[in-house]
Amino acid sequence: MARVLVVGGGIAGAAAALALRKAGQDAVVYEAHPDSAEDVGAFLTLAGNGLRALAEIDASDAVTSLGFPLTSMRVVDATGAETAHVPLGEADARLRYRCLRRGELSAALQAEAVRRGVEIVHGARLVSVGDGPEGVTAHFADGGSATGDLLLGADGLHSTVRRATAPTAVPCHAGQRVFYGYTADAPVSDVDETACITMIRGSAVAFGHMTSPGGETSWFARVDADEPLTADEIAHAGPGHWRDLLVPLLRADRTAAADIVASTKAPVLVTDATEIPNGTPWRSGRTLLIGDAAHAASPATGQGASMALEDAVILAKCLRDAPDPESALTLYETLRRPRVEYNTTVSGNISRGAHTPAPRPTGAPLHPVGRRPVPREGVRSRVRHRHLRHRRRGRRQANDSDHGLTAGVITENGTHGLRVARRVRTGIVHVNDQSVADEPQAPFGGFKSSGHGRFGGRRGIGAFSNTRWVPLATEQAHYPF
Repeated sequence: MARVLVVGGGIAGAAAALALRKAGQDAVVYEAHPDSAEDVGAFLTLAGNGLRALAEIDASDAVTSLGFPLTSMRVVDATGAETAHVPLGEADARLRYRCLRRGELSAALQAEAVRRGVEIVHGARLVSVGDGPEGVTAHFADGGSATGDLLLGADGLHSTVRRATAPTAVPCHAGQRVFYGYTADAPVSDVDETACITMIRGSAVAFGHMTSPGGETSWFARVDADEPLTADEIAHAGPGHWRDLLVPLLRADRTAAADIVASTKAPVLVTDATEIPNGTPWRSGRTLLIGDAAHAASPATGQGASMALEDAVILAKCLRDAPDPESALTLYETLRRPRVEYNTTVSGNISRGAHTPAPRPTGAPLHPVGRRPVPREGVRSRVRHRHLRHRRRGRRQANDSDHGLTAGVITENGTHGLRVARRVRTGIVHVNDQSVADEPQAPFGGFKSSGHGRFGGRRGIGAFSNTRWVPLATEQAHYPF
């Protein structure tokens, strides 16, 4: 059993603690804030892949009591005309998209972790990390320290762990400012928008809104900006400053967006769309970055929280099934990097209005079938035939020290979970029929052309539409813990 120090008690950190505990690891969470109420104001949506990850760690009930479900998405153009109305999520109530507040999600995951016996230390602000032959040590501002076998940096976009282990990796501006607000006085729509997120493709602003069963409307707006906001601009903005800035931009269109923002009495929240460049190091010795600390993306695809939840599940399974921590971390990065970096690319390109090429692996020596757009039908046979073709050509199998797990052929084993079947240079990834069941869908995607088609249809929506690729076998976590 490994002792894992989790720095950061937000979504990624609390979920990692739950997953690690289920996988038989010993995890302790160190959270800088004195309580679990960080960032209560901002809201997010959890997509089906994030909710499936919660189900894997038996945390669905702790989260589905929060917020409200979203079962459809309506798309409106700048004239107010509806251009699409498509379903979201799945029939299983646990896997329906949900809108909820970020702070409430973090608090719920922390409470569930404590209920299961995970220790969470509040007020522990990390100042440095020391890695030695006997373990990794976290040093805190109060003079205390903790030593473990592995340290997870789950401390978000402005990660102290990342500054300590990868000081040259600096988050960058993704070309937009993002505004969030709430109002109980939004104009009543003449369209039934129950459990629906309405996306408005405005002439100057990408806007989205959804209304809870209690009548509170949550909204966001994304506006192009060449430069990020300064700390002084945010600190000195008056209570109505951002609202008054947005309303004239929204009045240019014949939609409900301007009236929704104008009816907002509470202060409007603002942040910059920020991302961490692909290829940023995630590992240093016994330290690993996860969630936004590793791969923060522009919010355009709405996948940040869901990707962090996936991180937690896949890491726990790698630590459980790999022969040693070093192999587990190598395997984890091999599995995760192509998926999350593609999301970063798509999301950033939506924010910048750029074209996104078809999904292909980045940042890893693998060329996994799991990232290639393929038809749903015949996936299994194509993968098998490709694998057999490579074997018939007499490709040399690598031994345990040659590429190791970074080029492993991964299969899914329904009884024991992940196993490395054989190691070959081709890096083929075996999947079963179930593993084509879900891809990340992006409720906030597609405002600007990303080269991935229109909303609607059977194959997904937004930035991930018109392609159906095979997720890596462990990504969707179809085998049991």
